[in-house]
Amino acid sequence: MKNYVSASVLSADMLELGREIKKLEDNGIDMLHFDVMDGIFVNNITFGLPVLQQVRKVTDITLDVHLMIADPMKYVQRFAESGADIICFHIESDSDTLETIKTIRSCGVRAALAIKPATPAESVFEYLPYLDMVLVMTVEPGFGGQSFIPETLDKIRAIRQKITELGLNVNVEVDGGINGTTSAAVREAGANVLVSGSYLFAADNMAEAAKALKEDMSC
Repeated sequence: MKNYVSASVLSADMLELGREIKKLEDNGIDMLHFDVMDGIFVNNITFGLPVLQQVRKVTDITLDVHLMIADPMKYVQRFAESGADIICFHIESDSDTLETIKTIRSCGVRAALAIKPATPAESVFEYLPYLDMVLVMTVEPGFGGQSFIPETLDKIRAIRQKITELGLNVNVEVDGGINGTTSAAVREAGANVLVSGSYLFAADNMAEAAKALKEDMSC
């Protein structure tokens, strides 16, 4: 499957967000990863609907919205209307998993399901036929800048193997500690959508950093 890079807006300069988004577009970034945290599901609060609406006004880049919130079903339609192209929510949330997936798809948006590092890979298997993407968190959700958890590689492999067995076209996304070193390992395990934050935004050459995530080149 094709490899994609999704840049985490958490690492962007929020006072220059429009300029940062233009930089992503100019440097071959495929998606913008938009982390939504409610202070309940995770112990942090980030962006909401008004910010997403403003971002949508200035870019056609794919908006990869990751809902780290307790009741995603309640907000699916509003995030879809605000410009999300992909809506990802956690299997560990309070919302009914299958009904939330169906609601996302009924809004004309791609549906993704996320799992925390401690959640078994098998928990997502029954939902794979209804999904466009599975997000394997390679750090604990809630804060940027954490180190990659190597044990998550086995989970990525198990999910990719099941997708292949079922003959499905489902992307596997990874988020947390992804850089020019860890990218090769997650891709070998079966991930093809790589979320990266500080590695991209701090790079002297963002385009080369993005290529390193996709193609095993040094940066």
